[in-house]
Amino acid sequence: MQYFVVQLRRLILANGAIKRATLVLLDIVIAALSAILSFWLRLGTWEISFVPVAIFFGLAISAWLVAAQIFGIYRQIIRYAGVRTVRDIVAASFVHSVVLVVAVVALGVVGIPRTASIIYVVIFTAAVISSRAIMRVIISDLLPSRVRRGRQRTVFIYGAGKSGQELALSMRSHPEMRLAGFFDDNVHMQGRRVDGVTVWSPENLANVLRNDAVDEVILALPRVNRARRAEIVSMLERQSVRVRTVPDMTSVLSGQVSLKDVHEVRVEDLLGREPVAPDLHLLGSSIAGKVVLITGAGGSIGAELVRQVRKMRPRQLILLDVSESALFAIEQQIIAGGLEIEPEGRSIDLRVELCNCSDEASIGRVLAQYRPDTLFHAAAYKHVPMLEANPLSAARNNVLGTLATAKAARACGVERFVLVSTDKAVRPTNIMGATKRICELILQAMATEPDRTIFTMVRFGNVLGSSGSVVPHFRRQIENGGPVTVTHRSITRYFMTIPEAAQLVIQAGAMARSGEVFLLEMGEAVRIAALAETMIRLSGLTVRSEENPDGDIEIVETGLRPGEKLFEELLIDSTARPTAHSRIYSAEEAMIPWRELEGYLMALQDALAEGDVVAAVAVVEKIVPGYQPSDAFRQMRQRAGAGRQVAN
Repeated sequence: MQYFVVQLRRLILANGAIKRATLVLLDIVIAALSAILSFWLRLGTWEISFVPVAIFFGLAISAWLVAAQIFGIYRQIIRYAGVRTVRDIVAASFVHSVVLVVAVVALGVVGIPRTASIIYVVIFTAAVISSRAIMRVIISDLLPSRVRRGRQRTVFIYGAGKSGQELALSMRSHPEMRLAGFFDDNVHMQGRRVDGVTVWSPENLANVLRNDAVDEVILALPRVNRARRAEIVSMLERQSVRVRTVPDMTSVLSGQVSLKDVHEVRVEDLLGREPVAPDLHLLGSSIAGKVVLITGAGGSIGAELVRQVRKMRPRQLILLDVSESALFAIEQQIIAGGLEIEPEGRSIDLRVELCNCSDEASIGRVLAQYRPDTLFHAAAYKHVPMLEANPLSAARNNVLGTLATAKAARACGVERFVLVSTDKAVRPTNIMGATKRICELILQAMATEPDRTIFTMVRFGNVLGSSGSVVPHFRRQIENGGPVTVTHRSITRYFMTIPEAAQLVIQAGAMARSGEVFLLEMGEAVRIAALAETMIRLSGLTVRSEENPDGDIEIVETGLRPGEKLFEELLIDSTARPTAHSRIYSAEEAMIPWRELEGYLMALQDALAEGDVVAAVAVVEKIVPGYQPSDAFRQMRQRAGAGRQVAN
């Protein structure tokens, strides 16, 4: 038996020509046996003349090989044979039967009954279809079970619908996995059998997973809303099994679901709130047919803005960034994806500009050249610990970059200027948040000046999947065996997806009247330590703690980083008002008049020009009430003061 299995494995791994030759040989044998059997059924005796049978067989196999070539019978992959394969075999058999009947009648060979052709075609067609079905079972089911090595992973699929069934079919070619059953919320599916295994009710989930020693559960629920998905994930999290999922409905519609599409459960699936659907009218009103410029186009938010704006059919799209590699990457992504081509076949006017926004001359030249109607300002430094160590760079890039870009936009008659801000600008405890608050104050002050340009800003929390996001960081730590590090066990954050963030920016630009702050209804804040625990459990591992010293991965508290807050806020001192979008709110917050702010900004520019960190941070404190520099800044100021006293 083992010899047979080895030889069959060699045949499966052989090149295509050998496989096709084997199928042709098999069909020749089937044709010969079908010819003999058809004569026996027609004549009722085994005393059959050899010559008529041989002539009949020659005509039949010749007609079949021609028909098979026409319908591509030997180009099909047996492992994936299905309804279409049967359809092609039936069509080829019909064609070859017509040819065979005509040939038998035309030749009039003595000893060949005319009705034998009909009997032969029925037997031959059934035998060929059966041979393909048997071969598929051997290749996909029986053979893998004979050649498995090591321990199999026991898998359940949650969702016995079309996606779950396609996933089960895909698992047949993965001998390292064993499908043990399904779970499904549909009571009409519960208790039935799909692909030979039982569909269980979720009420039995804990007992079934424990009794079957299940290693992994794959969610095949592309149509289930996020709230229900979060409930299911929470239920599975308590069972210490690995949990993965198939893509959402948009991805599923593009083709069949297979194991290669399965990925880890995304954090947005755990948020428990539905994604905020965009208002298509708001999305397109400030973009369609207009010239749009995006600064920071190579960053996480900027790149998604590029993709979203592209869909709204601007007349011209300008991508601007100071990073050559990031700008090249997003340009190539647009070109490689065919996104520079309109649905009607027209090519959009896509331009790229390598430019530093804090360079007044450069940004002025770019805006004067293109004169955009809408400008999305996403260029900024944002990594808190790095900016705490580099406060001058933070102020120069964030503050002076926004100031120069806003002035150039006003000078060039830009209709709408939208600043991408952050919740860290609210009562900031770090230089990054303080500089972003100054950026907001610049726009608020400029919005009061009589001018054509509408200045507005959008403030949101942490963006899932952006550079520096905690989620991929946790995932890498889990894959490396831990520990998973959190700065504080009580720290909480609001989360949103990159598409949500980009759509919020675009829609806010359309609704702006000048000077408002827009924000998204973010749902409940997420405790980061709880997120880490969930990600560990969904990987099929356990958390090591005092209560469970034998757990797999420990969560280590490292202490708050310089400038880091325990929790974030979205509003400073005002109440949010509803807007044209049910999940987007606006607010008008305290501001500094332009003449007063302009004096502070000139002082900041002088400090930056001199490279004076103490003076620059002191100006930032004056501009942003409530900003408290970190201990490192205070110590630096004390040393500077002591140095001046010694000098005097």
